[in-house]
Amino acid sequence: MILLIAEKPSVARDIAAVIGADQKRTGYREGNGSLVSWCIGHLVDSVPPEAYDPALKKWSLDTLPILPDPFRTMVIPDTKSQFDCLAELMRRSDVDSRLKQLLS
Repeated sequence: MILLIAEKPSVARDIAAVIGADQKRTGYREGNGSLVSWCIGHLVDSVPPEAYDPALKKWSLDTLPILPDPFRTMVIPDTKSQFDCLAELMRRSDVDSRLKQLLS
């Protein structure tokens, strides 16, 4: 199974139509040996400065630049369901992808 991830739903619909992935699922389309899913704007963002240090919640020139090591990310709450859908698709045993190695 091949997993294709488009930038947005309308692009995914067009790709799915062309390659014959005509079965609608929640968060993706499936068919003809392919899964086609999409992002919805941004799915992940950098954590805010106060996640590193509560003192950074109040903005000040004295604390800039903020260069955390390592940078941390968070899933955006409004797009979490689509993020979870993509993660589940990437973990599917029938998906032929090296991305599964990154998720383990």
